[in-house]
Amino acid sequence: MTKEDILRETQLFLLDLDGTLYIDDAPIGEMPKTLQTLRDMGKKLVFLTNNSSKTEAEYEKKLRSIGLFEEGDGVYTSATATEEYLKAHERGKRVFLLGTEPLKEEFRAAGVPLDEEDPEVCVLAYDVTLTFEKMRKFDRFLRNGVRFVATHPDDVCPTRDGSMPDVGSFLALFERSSGRKPDLIVGKPFRLMGEGAEARYGVKRAAMCMAGDRMHTDIRFASNNKMHSVLVLSGETTAETMHDFPDVPDLVLPDFNEILR
Repeated sequence: MTKEDILRETQLFLLDLDGTLYIDDAPIGEMPKTLQTLRDMGKKLVFLTNNSSKTEAEYEKKLRSIGLFEEGDGVYTSATATEEYLKAHERGKRVFLLGTEPLKEEFRAAGVPLDEEDPEVCVLAYDVTLTFEKMRKFDRFLRNGVRFVATHPDDVCPTRDGSMPDVGSFLALFERSSGRKPDLIVGKPFRLMGEGAEARYGVKRAAMCMAGDRMHTDIRFASNNKMHSVLVLSGETTAETMHDFPDVPDLVLPDFNEILR
């Protein structure tokens, strides 16, 4: 596909964050101008991330601070998609959420009942306040057969000081300790988050475009959900490593600003 095809057929852009829009909190090139031009063209912008360590409000605050978020934009995280899944399919069930305190408050505000003593569902989010006692309790519930849901599968989270263990690493730990793999993973690259975005924003997935820098999450997510896809080479993936994966993006750009050039 050409840039013109993507722009003509896309109503809603799902935008990955680090490596796609900014690096170390610095916007890539003229990204604020690029996003504003897309808004002026009538495109809906949704900032989509697997990182479930922060709430939507925290992400909005950060994106505003670096000039990327405007009124009318959206934020959609794997944590939000998990909340929506629980409300639709596990309504009223008691949940043990392994996550940060702000995320717990977001779950409570969404109407998800949290219970760390007798849960019916265990949810593994990206808990950057993780302690051994939390892990031990979570592991015990898994060994007792409680339903197991993970927000996303990323092994590591990139930072300016190097990568940190992410939910995928925790999944490997709990598999070794409890013998359990998750019954369900919500975030990219799986279909559930795409279905959630369609329901939330009222736009068919065929009219969405996922733009991101990772083949195994962003582009696989687009393929699984039959969305358009733009791979940017401003982050993790290079022109060489993109061929190590089975999916083929609709468009490959040096960075997302090129969508308008």
